Amino acid sequence: MIEFNFILNFLDLVFLQGDLLGLRGEGPLGSADPIVKGMLPSALGIIGFSILLNLFNAGVRKKLVDSVKLKRIMKETKTWQKARMAAFKSKDQAKIDELSKKSKYMNKMSMEMMQMNMRPMMITIIPLLLIFYFLMPTLFSYTVAISPIPLNVIPGDFFQLTCTAEKMALDVENGIGPFCGTENEIFLWAWYFLTAIAFSGTIMKLTKTSMNE
Repeated sequence: MIEFNFILNFLDLVFLQGDLLGLRGEGPLGSADPIVKGMLPSALGIIGFSILLNLFNAGVRKKLVDSVKLKRIMKETKTWQKARMAAFKSKDQAKIDELSKKSKYMNKMSMEMMQMNMRPMMITIIPLLLIFYFLMPTLFSYTVAISPIPLNVIPGDFFQLTCTAEKMALDVENGIGPFCGTENEIFLWAWYFLTAIAFSGTIMKLTKTSMNE
């Protein structure tokens, strides 16, 4: 089962990358004259932020979420969904009708599970915004690592993880930047996103906040 934390990280970073606060200006998040110089120190520094923020998220989650109740709801919901799917496959109408009677209750449980998972995000998003918008851009450059391949798997310009030759040429044409030194450099926000996802599962297991424990 995919960790709900992955979804939360994705939602966080969509929000951050979109610059809804209007603080980023013309270019991506970062500085033309960062305090931390060089890609390796920058990449390692952001990994440090990723680990610390994941630990903070796990701590908040441990305090706010009743893990025993959450796991019980998850198990009950999964069992019901599995039984319902089996009934549909076997075309057992009597079983389908029996399980359908619990639909309202199961929907209520699913909503409660969603609320329990979203509650920590309402708290952790505030320090994340402060760090992401006011601290990281002064510490690090626009790009902090290089990928051997393009990582822009989602079509369009909104969710670009790495620099493209087309975007670099467009920036030159518009007289802004440069924000990238070469193609496939990874943006600051994107490197944080990737490293946060990479460490979240391990940290949740170590802190016993994983839903799969």
